[in-house]
Amino acid sequence: MQQGKDTILLVQSTDTTLGAEGLLIGNLTDNSYAIENELIDEATKFGRIVGYGQNSESFEFTAYGETGDPGQKAVLDAIKNKRQIKVWEVDINLNDQGRHPAVFGYCIVESVERSNPQDGFQEVTATVQVIGQTQEGDIAPLPAEMIEFARYGFEEPGESTGEFPDQTAGA
Repeated sequence: MQQGKDTILLVQSTDTTLGAEGLLIGNLTDNSYAIENELIDEATKFGRIVGYGQNSESFEFTAYGETGDPGQKAVLDAIKNKRQIKVWEVDINLNDQGRHPAVFGYCIVESVERSNPQDGFQEVTATVQVIGQTQEGDIAPLPAEMIEFARYGFEEPGESTGEFPDQTAGA
């Protein structure tokens, strides 16, 4: 069974240099992908006719705000500058070919909202609309630090110093 924590979002500005990696949306708490259809609904003398119309797809995410997070900044920059953004919804579990299953789309950022509750962390929420339709595929294995973000492994006493995630490993 697929767990929600196994899905992450990567984004990339459309003017990023060739070969650049996707940017992780830091502190991601929720994300969703939706596909909807605008039905054609007509009445005739013989009754109702219903058919498929145009599909529309979107991605939404919520993350705790983090100053300087490159993924969050890319989304905010895209809407401010009225630029497209590339979005990948990625399963962090590898498939049988040793790659990450993913859904990709060129998108327009519809909205970004920052909320600042008195009793919690700042939240950043965004909705991006897909241009055309998404494409399914897979991507090369992601760097370990991206998948292991906010996780750590076992350490021997004296192996590192400092607080997570800024600890320094010994020689």
